[in-house]
Formats: sequence, structure tokens, C-alpha cells
Amino acid sequence: MNSEEIFMHRAMELARLGMGYVSPNPMVGCVIVHDGKIIGEGWHKHYGEAHAEVNAIQSVEDKSLLKESTVYVTLEPCSHVGKTPPCADLLISHQVKKVVASCEDPNLLVSGKGIRKLREAGIDVEVGMLRNEGIELNKRFFTFINKQRPYIVLKWAQTADRFISRKNFDSKWISNVFSRQLVHKWRSEEDAVLAGTLTTKHDNPLLNVRDWSGRNPTRIVIDRYLKLNADLHVFDLSQKTICYNTLKNESDGNVQFVCLQEKHFIKQLVQDLYTKKIQSLIVEGGAQTLQFFLDANLWDEARVFESVKSFGEGIAAPGLKAHLVVQEQIFDDTLRIYSNTTD
Repeated sequence: MNSEEIFMHRAMELARLGMGYVSPNPMVGCVIVHDGKIIGEGWHKHYGEAHAEVNAIQSVEDKSLLKESTVYVTLEPCSHVGKTPPCADLLISHQVKKVVASCEDPNLLVSGKGIRKLREAGIDVEVGMLRNEGIELNKRFFTFINKQRPYIVLKWAQTADRFISRKNFDSKWISNVFSRQLVHKWRSEEDAVLAGTLTTKHDNPLLNVRDWSGRNPTRIVIDRYLKLNADLHVFDLSQKTICYNTLKNESDGNVQFVCLQEKHFIKQLVQDLYTKKIQSLIVEGGAQTLQFFLDANLWDEARVFESVKSFGEGIAAPGLKAHLVVQEQIFDDTLRIYSNTTD
């Protein structure tokens, strides 16, 4: 790895600090280098607040050095007025010497316009350094823009004999306490978390973040015929909740009921999440709900915990044939992460 790539890797490290806080914007990190030394760093910290380039420039003590500095940024600087002014204009106003961007912004409001504006101002621009890593960093944002749907993660825990719960739908606890803590971290990183009717009824999940620090996701519940009891945790008004059904459109405080047609129910649900600017979704079950997403080919990755426990009988885990990306041990649990290569 050359020195320039080290600076870009640093920018990506900074960008990840915004995970769970900047959606529906992308995560962006910025590093400013003068004479081979970092003189400024920044990242996009919260949606609606200053972008990475702004924070990086503000951190530079001697602004006169910017004219001879290179700016490494994980995504093409924006060129339009949104919640904040264009970052391309800011870089031009400080007459930076060079801008190195990992990849272009797929958003049509930007999409090459920021690069063109910088070049027209006489700034040297290089695009494509660690491009694949840059796209992976913002896979949620790229999926949202290019596929016009949220990035969808399927998650479940299964026993060694591949059951997701007992016959009475009891699934507590298949995975160990450390795996469950990791799930809370994941919830803090995604915009929404979804559970089906039976899981909501039998497990009465909170679907919030407790064993990690971070924001609570929007709770998504499937209750086609509105049979769930109103006293379940998901309807306690403590956090934003969307209940997808086939009977009514209604709002009650933090709970919104959204009526969909029975046909293509899951596809409509995903499309509605897109219109609500929910950029990512983690589906936590149950088996039938997970299988609906698999059958519709509406998923991007699957995270599967396998325990050393066995049930002997129960409700089978979803069938999955996909590309294994990661396998690791979390004490006595095995975590396997799969990627959908057919979408």
C-alpha cells in the first residue's frame, strides 16, 4: 500500500464513525495532507450537519497551507445545495491544490458535477483510488440510489440441527450473550428493523438498542390482518414504528399503520420504505418472514448465527444457497455472513 492509499484508508476509517447517524446521506471521511503530513481530518457526523470536507477544513490550523494541500475524500464532493452548502464550492474557495476521491457519487444531483466543477476551477482531481472499498463503505447508499430500495440484511440464529425455534415458537436463547450483543450493535447501524407477525406475537420483542450505544431503528412490523395485541412492546409508542397490514391506513403517535395489497406484499413494503427514505433494513424473523424476502430475492446479505445447541425438532431455519463471505467464531457460536450475488 502506497502512502496515498494510506491517507484514503484513513478517510474511510473516519467515514465509518458516522455509521447509524448520517442516513439517508452517505458516510464520508476526509483527510487533508500537506507535504506528506496530515494537517486536517473530518467526517460527516450527523444528517443535516456539516459534511466531512467542512469539518476537515475547520480542523486545519494554518489555512494558508490548503493551497498546497491534497484533499482525500471517500466520495465525490457534493455540488448542490441541500441541508448544507456545496462542498465543491468550499474546496474551490480555499484553492486546494488537488482532490482525490475514491468514487463518484451515484446521486444524480451530484454524479460527476462536483468533479467537473473542481476541474473547471483549476483543481487537479483524481477519481478511483480504492474504488471498490469506497463502494463497499457506502453499499447502503449505493443500493438505495441504484436499486431504489433499502439495503436489506437478513438475520437469524439457528441450532446445530438447523432449527430457528421450537415448535411452540420459543427461540430464546439459541445464540450466546455475545452474539446477542452484536445484534444490538447491528440495530444501531441500520435505519429499520423488521419482525413478522408470529415473532412479534410469541417473542414480544422490543426491537430497540439496549446492549450497545446508538440510536434506535424504526420498528417495522408485519401484521397483515391486524391480529396482534395492542399491548405488545412494538406498540408502546416509545419509538417510531410502522405496521404493514392489508386493512387500514392510520397513525397513532409514533405508530403508523400502512395498508398494502395482499399481492406482492413484500415488494410493496420495500418500496414504501424507499419512499420513506429508509436506507437500510435488518430483518430479524421469523422463519416465514425471512423466507418471503428470500423468495422475492429482496435481500443483500444474510447473517446467520449457528449455535452448538440442538432442539431435535422445531421450526426449520430458512433455506439459503448463497456466497459465503465471512465465517468467524463468537465464543461457541459460529457466525456466517452470505452475500446475494443474484440480485
